[in-house]
Amino acid sequence: MPTVLRTGPYRFFFYAVDRDEPPHGHVEREDNKAKFWLNPVRLQSSGGFGRAEINRIQQLVEENRDALLRGWDEYFVD
Repeated sequence: MPTVLRTGPYRFFFYAVDRDEPPHGHVEREDNKAKFWLNPVRLQSSGGFGRAEINRIQQLVEENRDALLRGWDEYFVD
């Protein structure tokens, strides 16, 4: 599970078994988790986060999309 980004209380990462799915990232804070597709950015699933926090996380994903995609490519494509 490579961590691609840490910002505030959030850790953005991939699972090694995600190779066959479109580019996406997982984010966690404590026991809360969410999954966002990266192209285009949209929420795929969430567990534990409230709507306002999901909106903040989605904004972080959008702001860091290029870095997350670069991390995806470096881990799965290269």
